[in-house]
Parts: sequence; C-alpha cells; structure tokens
Amino acid sequence: MADRTGIFAGDDPFALARAWLDEATGTEPEDPNAIALSTVDADGLPNVRMVLLKEIEADAFVFYTNFEGKKGRELAANPRAAFVMHWKSLRRQVRVRGPVERVEDAQADAYYASRSLQSRLGAWASRQSEPLAGRGALMAEVAKVTATHGPSPKRPPFWGGFRIKPVEIEFWADGPFRLHDRFRWSRTTPVQTEWHVERLNP
Repeated sequence: MADRTGIFAGDDPFALARAWLDEATGTEPEDPNAIALSTVDADGLPNVRMVLLKEIEADAFVFYTNFEGKKGRELAANPRAAFVMHWKSLRRQVRVRGPVERVEDAQADAYYASRSLQSRLGAWASRQSEPLAGRGALMAEVAKVTATHGPSPKRPPFWGGFRIKPVEIEFWADGPFRLHDRFRWSRTTPVQTEWHVERLNP
C-alpha cells in the first residue's frame, strides 16, 4: 500500500512488531513487553489480564504461565487468544488475534532456567488463580518448595509456554484530532505466508 511508509513500512509484521517493541524498550519506564491477554471461559465470557510477552518468533508471539491457572485452563478448552500491547510513551499499540499452541518442552525448559531462582521457586509455590488464605500461607509454601527443590529446581510440569500464531495483527499509531493511523494484516490460516494488508478508518 502506497501510504504504508515510515513506522509502518515493511513486508514482515513480526519484524515490524519487534522493531516497535525495541523502540519502546528505550521509552517505556517499566515492562515494555506487557500485553493485555484475553481468553474466553466455557460460557463465552472473556477474561483479560496483563502478562509479559517473552518472545516474538518468526511467525508467532510467546508467553509463559501456569497451565492449571484460569488462563491455562481456558486456553486448553478453547485454544484461541487475543492481546493488545500498548505503549503510552510512543502513542502506539499492536493488536493480535489467533489460535494458540503450547511451546515445546525444550524451549520452555530453557526459558524457565533463565529466570531468577525466586521466580522459578514461585512457579512451584503458586496454585495460580486458586483461593489463598493469606500471604503467610503463600510464603510458607515458598519455603516448603525451596527445601524440597533446592537451588536448581526443574520446570514444573504444570508450567510452560504458549505460542499465539496470529491470523490478524493490527498496528495503530495516534494521530492528531483522533485521526489515527491503523493498518490491519490478515491471513486465512496461521500457516499461510501471504498477508493481506489494508488501512482502516480511525
């Protein structure tokens, strides 16, 4: 498209998303890789929460979580998700929708091993999304798993990564008088290599 120039230029939406995220890393005060992730429960009611995007692959977006928490259970039952990544400092956002699959064990193991020891132990201790009697109970569980798993805990079998393979990616930039610039990249299936790109009304 003739007017897709400047910050919107390029033929690869994943490279474009990486470039925007790299730029945001220098301007956002905290967590430039934060995304608002939406899943759907058994009744069709959406749930949205902030998680950290950990990798933009050649054709997918990756995040990690507890498989037994609410988002993990919802993704197992309905493996589709959407997210928005918004950078207030740049006045830009990226929206993504598509099917979801689990990350391979070796990749999840490598990422888990790169985390701090406290975070690795926390993954064992937290029964994500379940009711908790109090913070004291959580810290007692951390102490328990620390004693059990020691300084080099293996990845919990209930914890790992999800990969979103999008069929739609939208790049949005703030414009004067709310006349924003929006370009939507879409494809029929996540294995399709050809994208259809169109400008949208603000």
